[in-house]
Amino acid sequence: MKIFRALYSIYALIVFIILFLILFPFMLVPIINSKKHNWVGIINRIWARIFFTLIFIPITVDYVQGFDRGKQYILCPNHFSYIDIPIMGRVDLNTVFVGKSSLEKIPLFGWMFRKLHITVDRESLKGRYTTYLRSLEAAREGKNLTIFPEGGIMTQNPPELARFKDGAFRVAVNTQTPLVPVSIVNNWILLPEDLLLRWCRIKVIVHPAVEVEGMEEKDIPELKKKVAKAIEEGLVKDHGN
Repeated sequence: MKIFRALYSIYALIVFIILFLILFPFMLVPIINSKKHNWVGIINRIWARIFFTLIFIPITVDYVQGFDRGKQYILCPNHFSYIDIPIMGRVDLNTVFVGKSSLEKIPLFGWMFRKLHITVDRESLKGRYTTYLRSLEAAREGKNLTIFPEGGIMTQNPPELARFKDGAFRVAVNTQTPLVPVSIVNNWILLPEDLLLRWCRIKVIVHPAVEVEGMEEKDIPELKKKVAKAIEEGLVKDHGN
């Protein structure tokens, strides 16, 4: 079984790389011309759809409440697997991802990610603060963000959530941007800690937005509870279905 999973993982990696190289020239457009930043989300969705189709992983996205295209959002998904960013590419919203700085070390892909998204060095206080400022700036420019509120793959017992960091919530209250809880079901099964893929069905549940109008930083603990509760309910209800 482990040999099969290893071969499957190698196949998936090859597919991922080939698709990246094919789409890379198109990704240069928003890098060169910032006015074309909406291309990022469009390319991500194309990439995600083709990738998961070719590796035979069925993904369904359940929008409990659709997006108001006249508003901006901060998406807050659970983060149990390294494959979460490609999975979030299936969500029908153009967003800037906030991801760990180690992604920058991946040849070519890391350069592209750094140019189009926001990276964070979680080991550095200065790095975390710089990331917060860049996220704040992006939100004030009207961009949607995807921020993993756990601050990384921190949980020891998925689907149990790790403690939330403040970053996403501070950006939300300081820009008055609604938070959207997102439950990614079975992601820890698809790509567990051994980094060998295992076939399973993935479901993404996009919950109704949590409004932050009039809230301040003192309200962050309450916001964390609301977002965590929505994510947990999605994980418990749909795990295994």
